[in-house]
Amino acid sequence: MSYSIECVLECSNHLGESPIWDVEEGRLYWVDGTGRRVGKPAIWRYDPRSGKVQNWELNRDVGAMVLGQDGRAVLALDDGFYFFDFESGQIEPIGLVDEDQPRTRLNDGKCDRQGRFFAGGMDDKEELKICGLWRLDADLSITKVDGGIICSNGPCWSPDDKTFYFADTFQEEIWAYDYDIATGLPSGRRLFASTRDDLGVADGSTVDAEGYLWNAQLISGDLVRYAPDGSVERRISMPVKNITSVNFGGPNLDEIYVTSMARVKHPAVHDLFAVEAKPQFGAGNLFRIKGLGIRGLPEPRFAL
Repeated sequence: MSYSIECVLECSNHLGESPIWDVEEGRLYWVDGTGRRVGKPAIWRYDPRSGKVQNWELNRDVGAMVLGQDGRAVLALDDGFYFFDFESGQIEPIGLVDEDQPRTRLNDGKCDRQGRFFAGGMDDKEELKICGLWRLDADLSITKVDGGIICSNGPCWSPDDKTFYFADTFQEEIWAYDYDIATGLPSGRRLFASTRDDLGVADGSTVDAEGYLWNAQLISGDLVRYAPDGSVERRISMPVKNITSVNFGGPNLDEIYVTSMARVKHPAVHDLFAVEAKPQFGAGNLFRIKGLGIRGLPEPRFAL
């Protein structure tokens, strides 16, 4: 089947991440995780019907965001969870995590279908297994549900809510867990897929209506579709190498939005990233794929 890839927005995000299509508004939200380090806005919103783009600045790194049922956003910032008010631009603390680990920060996150917000940490040097995976519940309690993580990415769930998927980018693995939707507890962690033989490493993910997992591979620029058994069903080469995350959108949830990264300086101790003096042409922009004939699933809002 033929498909097209287009650049939707030349936004040059330092670290585009966490795209969320809100089915209620018909708009795409995402973050520039480290944009504030280079004077760029942190939160972005795009309306494809009007072409209108809005953004908001923060003086903090942001790993992920979800929308709340009350219209505010919930952010995973460097040190914990916060509310964000779009009208005032103000943040309000909910709770902190990993207070004894100054070199960690929260990274990728997403809500399950009961409206719980899961977000995991990353070691800023991408070296040590010192980070946790955290769950924020509707009563604003915070629970650690896993640990031993270097860099959290790609939390998402199977259509039947029985499997939770999660990637540790620099352990070069995507894991599957048994998931109890009633309690919000993942268990039985096991290897779903490895990227050790790939050119890229696993970044953000989503699951489509057929139960296949889509992962954006950082470094290689491959968008990979995995079957439920972990085998690779297809690869789509994107126009830029450092793609970061993926989400379905559009009125019929049959379009795929892909974020990317313009950042070229990395504090990592490993040498996986190519040494670049300037970003690749188009790096950091927002892309959209049409014509695949595959639909996604609605992203839940945080339950307050």
